[in-house]
Amino acid sequence: MTAQKLRPMTEADLVRVLEWRNHPKVRGYMYTSHEIGIDEHRRWFARANKNSAIDLLIYERDDQACGFVNITRTRCSEVADWGFYLSPTAQKGTGRLLGEAALAFAFETLGLHKLSGEALGFNERSIAFHKALGFTEEGCLRDQHFDGAMYQNVMCFGLLKNEWLARMKESNND
Repeated sequence: MTAQKLRPMTEADLVRVLEWRNHPKVRGYMYTSHEIGIDEHRRWFARANKNSAIDLLIYERDDQACGFVNITRTRCSEVADWGFYLSPTAQKGTGRLLGEAALAFAFETLGLHKLSGEALGFNERSIAFHKALGFTEEGCLRDQHFDGAMYQNVMCFGLLKNEWLARMKESNND
């Protein structure tokens, strides 16, 4: 059985998370796709760490850090946006486990009513991932993001707590 947990990101995680974020397999699917320097990364972490509406989390599998999750409550305290990425060397299946752990944290620990996600329109893996976790596609923001060369659509997803609970109940009955 895989031991897994989400824990708060600490300063000791900065270099590792920056390496993941700057890896071409991750960076190419982000809104800001430039290579981030350590000073910019430290400033981001310091700002986010001071904001009680932001949870920066590290996903560990068998005591090895292998993923990052950001949950930000911007609209109200019960609705949040999320973002995530894995270590480029994470084992197959880690994404699903990270997603399930993040949803449990969002709905059980934070008590959210809704979790929202976005994916650039060409990011088929992220779109399929959201759907596999039970998110509903709520819309397409056409030409919403300019990546420096062209405009990209942004796909919007939402998952309500009652939908997540129903899926959990269903999967426990299987």
